[in-house]
Amino acid sequence: MSFEKDDKVVLSDKHSEYDGETGTITQVVETMFGDATYTISFEDGQEAGIPEDSLTLAADGDGAEDEE
Repeated sequence: MSFEKDDKVVLSDKHSEYDGETGTITQVVETMFGDATYTISFEDGQEAGIPEDSLTLAADGDGAEDEE
């Protein structure tokens, strides 16, 4: 699955300080091998050069769950 700019994604990279956090794709760069790498913006920073297999699409919702 490929991602586009402004998609909300969750980073899965145990070596990153943003592992498990949700961020927004701010840039998509295609490598010379035809793969894409992504720059992800988080609340307190950003991470660049993230491969597609380290990302999953974030659940579509703004945290506004029904409370009874």
